[in-house]
Amino acid sequence: MKIAVTYENGQVFQHFGHTEQFKVYEVEDKKIVGSKVIGTNGTGHGALAGFLQEEGVSVLICGGIGGGARNALAQAGIELYPGVSGDADAQVQALLDGSLAFDPDTTCDHHGEGHECQGHHQEHSCGSHGCH
Repeated sequence: MKIAVTYENGQVFQHFGHTEQFKVYEVEDKKIVGSKVIGTNGTGHGALAGFLQEEGVSVLICGGIGGGARNALAQAGIELYPGVSGDADAQVQALLDGSLAFDPDTTCDHHGEGHECQGHHQEHSCGSHGCH
């Protein structure tokens, strides 16, 4: 099984659609047997679901995520654990231990607040725009 985490500097990155890297963990018998950091090569938002599917990922841990990306992940058959923050390695281990703190209702609802994600005209962190 492969678990991906939105990744930046060892932490769970808080805006799925803007993530530039994922850390992908190879898991066997509820143990991490390997991991690698992969770049998204500029892929963003809903297209990231296909990117993860091509990598063989079956589970995603992330911070904030919008509705379109949620739908794309669901269509790709990728199980989602949103609303997670902190050390990426620790969060994957928590998932494997059955103790991951996540919020299934987490969304990223900043769209329409005067800036446009698709154009990436403004640098912003999801934490200041209504992500939970």
